[in-house]
Amino acid sequence: MYGGGNTFEPMKATGVENEDPVKLAEFEARIERGEKIEPHDWMPQLYRKQLIRMIEQHAHSEIIGALPEGTWITRAPGFKRKLALMAKVQDEVGHAQLLYSAAETLGKPREQMLDDLVSGKSKYSNIFNYPAFTWADSCFISWLVDAGAIVNQLANARGSYGPYCRALDRICAEESFHLKYGHHCVIHLATGTEKQREMMQAAINRWWGPMMHFFGPPDKASVHSEILMRWKVKMSSNDDQRNQFLDMYVPKIWELGFTIPDPNLKKNTETGKWEYTEPDWEEFKRVINGDGPCNAERLAVRRTAEERGRWVRKALLAPKTEYVTPLA
Repeated sequence: MYGGGNTFEPMKATGVENEDPVKLAEFEARIERGEKIEPHDWMPQLYRKQLIRMIEQHAHSEIIGALPEGTWITRAPGFKRKLALMAKVQDEVGHAQLLYSAAETLGKPREQMLDDLVSGKSKYSNIFNYPAFTWADSCFISWLVDAGAIVNQLANARGSYGPYCRALDRICAEESFHLKYGHHCVIHLATGTEKQREMMQAAINRWWGPMMHFFGPPDKASVHSEILMRWKVKMSSNDDQRNQFLDMYVPKIWELGFTIPDPNLKKNTETGKWEYTEPDWEEFKRVINGDGPCNAERLAVRRTAEERGRWVRKALLAPKTEYVTPLA
């Protein structure tokens, strides 16, 4: 794995053995110098494949992630919160469009990506397969899930593939507003009635496990991390991102008087790392592979949207007809 020095270590057998060694060396030298790789540049097929997988899954997560919050638009407390949540959901779908465009530069058509989503072939973030029972669940997503996303996306915006980095720059700017909106909602509940505080605490209890899954499996079990970090597609490891999130947001949760449902959660002052109960990675695998509480429901919504919008796409892509002069 690339460890931040001036040279790359010898590549393990990762699927690039058949690449032109001269071109591969030039490619890795460009990445080492901090240059951006653009769509017209030569790249290893594995780099292209991993980028498509990563960007496509990110795009799918933006679309599916809008669904649990979207169900609360009509039930959000007050007209201003309804408007704010509607704007947030619209932003999330817009992020997906930016990401699909970035993935298309690598050669996979958007239609195929969406087909792979609704068929269950492509994955998306595990955390969006859980139900948002209460308004507090929506607040948790807007604050802490978006906070986790920013940790991941700010790091990857410094990566090596130009179109993805530029999309992430725009996305992170908008996500920062989403995080502030979510934080404001949580503060409102934290300083409200006892019932409101209990509702927020219950949401934290429900979502903490999925939140710990959010950054992916531990580094020792991650299949893709080594090559992604070597080629600067991924700029920090799963465990490092999880620790950064805990470092930034556990104190904020405690400051609001809430507890976290993990008796083993504490910061090791010697290492600077957080210690916690190991998440249930078997649950993570089940959810990622389609057996979560809301997997079927979320994909059914997207499938219905695709079917209902087919006529619009067909009309937009139809050949132009001869212009007919309107009757006088």
